[in-house]
Amino acid sequence: MASFSTSRRTAGCLNYAANRRGHDTQHCLLSQFLCGFNYLSPGILVMEGLSKDTNTMQGLIIDTSTEPWEQSRGFTLAEIERPTLDEAANPNDASSVIVKVKYAGVCGSDRGLWHRAAFKDQFLSALERDGKQRRIVGHEFVGEIVEAGSKVESLYADPDPQNYAKIQVGSLVSGDSHVTCGKCYQCRIGEANVCMNESILGITIDGVFAEYVKLPAKNLWAIDESRIRPEIASIMDPFGNAVHALTKVDVRGQRVAVFGAGPIGLFSILIAQKFGAAKVIAVDISAANLELAKQLGADEVIQIQPSQKTNQWEGDPAVIEKIMDITYGKGVDVSLEMAGPASSINNAIDATRRGGHVVLFGVKDGDVTIPHFPRVIVRGLTLHAIIGRQIFETWQISQRLLSQKSNGIQDKVWDVILNGGQDTVLPLSEFDPAAFEQKMNVHPKLVFNMQA
Repeated sequence: MASFSTSRRTAGCLNYAANRRGHDTQHCLLSQFLCGFNYLSPGILVMEGLSKDTNTMQGLIIDTSTEPWEQSRGFTLAEIERPTLDEAANPNDASSVIVKVKYAGVCGSDRGLWHRAAFKDQFLSALERDGKQRRIVGHEFVGEIVEAGSKVESLYADPDPQNYAKIQVGSLVSGDSHVTCGKCYQCRIGEANVCMNESILGITIDGVFAEYVKLPAKNLWAIDESRIRPEIASIMDPFGNAVHALTKVDVRGQRVAVFGAGPIGLFSILIAQKFGAAKVIAVDISAANLELAKQLGADEVIQIQPSQKTNQWEGDPAVIEKIMDITYGKGVDVSLEMAGPASSINNAIDATRRGGHVVLFGVKDGDVTIPHFPRVIVRGLTLHAIIGRQIFETWQISQRLLSQKSNGIQDKVWDVILNGGQDTVLPLSEFDPAAFEQKMNVHPKLVFNMQA
């Protein structure tokens, strides 16, 4: 894998839209003057200063022509074609935008792709479908809309004058990584997170680990930078996974165990308390992750110790014994499985009281064995599978949780999970595979500064 460094490209617009409390008509006109809005045929809205001569950009890719799946790992920083809008050639571009990516979060699924441990079938079959051999990876982002199709503002810009965050050129946006069709049965009844025809950024379509990305405007969520700092806004997608998991069941007054204290597990620990859980128990193999869990307010932490197992799917009796001791022999009311290994799934099932709930989010490739499965039925357990976020209900809840300064959630995410940005916010232009992998091994969450 090679590491490249090229000069930073600019889109040439002052993001006057940020910090726009007190926004009024005069400010709006000044913003348009500063940004130099202009219309180009066939009705595409752009900002003056966006380089029309630069046809390439930097991005992180997996190239299967040079890196066969089974014999490779990591990503390659490469010079790749920059996306454009062309409504004449592609009518869907009328409702799409070009986003200049400012920050992009590294997800657990990106770690899975890095190690070629997850999403193999989806990834490779999508490349074959598209007749391609490489994919831009990444799906968590925040950026500025620098170009918009002719229908975007009329379809998606909120006309409410009290809402300063809008889907329009110059706005800061994040967005959902699941691109849904809007036509299938699930989409039509409000269950777009399980769309029958969904695409996933960075897995089945090109992602956001690049300086620019083309996205359907319907997937975007406008960000008010005066309420949520952009580095945090870039990871609202995984934060929303935790929100979705914790809105699946009512955790008020409940004992909750979180199996897996990676980024989404840590988000879950933080949110569970704010949602009124009586006790939060964190379980992980990593002492460092459990220390972070304690800093985020976990009431109890349990470290999984290495043990001899006949089968990798076997649970950990010592963990279950400890949880039973903490819960006076009953088990927890709700188990959140956020890691994915079969052993963790079995731990979550065994730790849950009769009549309790098991929320399954973690994903690993391969089969899962659940021994003595009748016990799940006899004990009256309810298993919930969580995928993505409820679009856009989860985003609204996430925004409110992060925006409310008094609850301390945004500060905890920045100070604890992202270590105050120290060694966790990394310039894309300085990407080095070995150094990046080392940082992944140290920190639960990393964010790329895509323009640095």
